[in-house]
Amino acid sequence: MRIVIMGGGKLGSHLAENMLERKYDVRLIERDKVRCCRLANNLDAEIICGDGTEIETLRDAETEQADCFIAVTGRDQDNLVACQLAKKQFHAHKVIARANNPRNSTAMKNLGADIAVSSTEIITNLIEQEVDITEMHLLATLNKGRAGICAVTLPDDTALSRRTLNDITLPEGTLIISIVRGDSLIIPNGSTVMHGGDEVVAVCANGSQKELMKILGQHLR
Repeated sequence: MRIVIMGGGKLGSHLAENMLERKYDVRLIERDKVRCCRLANNLDAEIICGDGTEIETLRDAETEQADCFIAVTGRDQDNLVACQLAKKQFHAHKVIARANNPRNSTAMKNLGADIAVSSTEIITNLIEQEVDITEMHLLATLNKGRAGICAVTLPDDTALSRRTLNDITLPEGTLIISIVRGDSLIIPNGSTVMHGGDEVVAVCANGSQKELMKILGQHLR
């Protein structure tokens, strides 16, 4: 997965470290030359020295190939401009912005960012849940990003068809809280039977999302 980060401050550098630990391809944009040298010495990532609000710099970072573009500078105006360019000019798959002022979150979402957040941990979890698990969608975060409410639609040929929740071994830290079937909302219990096309909503502790996706995404062989 390719991640482009704009902003090489404390948040941006920590985020880059987190992504590198997950073996992602990381490009980091920073305008300060001294900070760029320090980042280049400390991170095994490509450092682009330039202004992330300029098209040429974003092109140098190969933003058009980014699975996720993240703007985390200390200036909301710069984050907003960069996200607009990444989304509309370079068509980045997922765009996440840091909102230093929470009141700017709505404007960022309206003008280019898919998600506006302000925590390193939450940003990391959003990348894991929204990009890597492409068929699972994060509806909300809980406990400062340590858990989330996720939704996934069972394939039409699901291997879970006609099985009850009691028949399914869910990952630790996971609880299915609702099922949408057509126009009906079902609050499930152990005897609830699963069907292809069900939209399943679950609370997932951090780290359980991938395992849940494997279970719910099984197809008939």
